[in-house]
Amino acid sequence: MKNILLVFLGGGFGSSLRYIIGKYLNNPETGIPYGTFAANILGSLLIGIFLGLAAKNNALSQSHTLLLATGFCGGFTTFSSFAYENHVFLKSGDFTSFAVYTIASFVIGFLAVFAGMYLVK
Repeated sequence: MKNILLVFLGGGFGSSLRYIIGKYLNNPETGIPYGTFAANILGSLLIGIFLGLAAKNNALSQSHTLLLATGFCGGFTTFSSFAYENHVFLKSGDFTSFAVYTIASFVIGFLAVFAGMYLVK
């Protein structure tokens, strides 16, 4: 039960922060989801750091890992929003935004995870 509560608390904080970032950074005029992009990249960096710390000499306990990586990062990152926003790009025929957003999210997201892991080496 403790583990579920840790994931729940972390997820609530992560989701709330994602909402705030999206509210201030997503651009309704152009439809470009800067907030979602920022949350996914920052979340990728953070999960790299958290899991890197967990792997490095057990610097994070299992409880901390559940709270921060599974809970917070799971609530903070936004694959469902990412998928929907790409659907909107495709439906509107904006293939350039679709391609740039998708490729940049994957490439920079992966690089952010690796950077996070490298930072805690």
